Amino acid sequence: MSAPIKTGLCSYGHSGYAFHAPFIHVHPGFELTAVVERSKHLTQQRYPYVKIYPDVQALFKDPNLELIVVNTPNYTHYEYSKAALLAGKNVIVEKPFTVTSAEGEELIQLAASKKLLLSVYQNRRYDSDYKIVKKVVNDGLLGDILEVEFHYDRFKEELSYKAHKEVAAKGTGVLYDLGSHLIDQALTIFGMPKAIFGDVRIIRKDSVVDDYFEMLMYYDTLRVRLKSSYLVREALPAYILHGRKGSFIKSKSDIQEALLMKGVLPDTPDWGAEAASEWGLLHTEIDGKTVKEYLPGGNGNYLDYYQGIYAALRENKPNPVTPEDGLNVVKVIEAVFKSSEEGRVINL
Repeated sequence: MSAPIKTGLCSYGHSGYAFHAPFIHVHPGFELTAVVERSKHLTQQRYPYVKIYPDVQALFKDPNLELIVVNTPNYTHYEYSKAALLAGKNVIVEKPFTVTSAEGEELIQLAASKKLLLSVYQNRRYDSDYKIVKKVVNDGLLGDILEVEFHYDRFKEELSYKAHKEVAAKGTGVLYDLGSHLIDQALTIFGMPKAIFGDVRIIRKDSVVDDYFEMLMYYDTLRVRLKSSYLVREALPAYILHGRKGSFIKSKSDIQEALLMKGVLPDTPDWGAEAASEWGLLHTEIDGKTVKEYLPGGNGNYLDYYQGIYAALRENKPNPVTPEDGLNVVKVIEAVFKSSEEGRVINL
């Protein structure tokens, strides 16, 4: 194996602790080299060999680092990614890619001009529930898909303890947060829609940021509805698909985040395996016969994303999540806000 990819994290909050550091640590092609922590130095409790920097500027100056993970608040994504690219580093940036499409386009041009990898961390492509949904569609088990509905709901009246998430500013709110996941999943399967209608609202008592959205994506013969709300106590299925031959219904069942928050490392053979009770219901027609059965969800594994990054940097393989993918998500978000504000369908 080639020399490990020396990697630096811009923060060690929730995403650093759960979604990045464990996978960088267990993948033999990476080395978790440095992390930005201003005071607590929590990283070294689990990874004592890691160097701690007081700020991102110091991190970017480290000549040993080949890859930077920008896992900081949304409004910093453009600034920090640009600074890292200018410092000659390859970059993984959390979703959403940027706050505006103009920022995203500038970063794409910069990365291309410097011949550096720029990738967006869309980890929900590697959830067990989404993977089986994508397989059902790609295998044609429902025939021509006519109607799709994806949900990502929570029940949380209280505001987030992360103050930056509850400020009325560009880049905050559920559409940028959970919406980035749903939109990316839909675009990955179905591509960019022709038009969009959106409804974005604030429904929590003390909130000043959007915490509810519903959007309808228009394709030739397909309609895709994406919805998220912070006030759903009894959740609906996360994935509902109807086609000419049948239907598929699936819960949001990926267990990786729960395991990672408990400190479990993703290095076991059965990592990410969902319970049989969460398998999706397939009711369709195959070879002229009606079939109604539960499909195993398989395993989710965010390590597959980092394997894709390794292959891109060391083996000249395709970027697992391109910045163009991230840019399309931002363009859809902008269209949804515009649709909600103007009360009309927006053509893309």
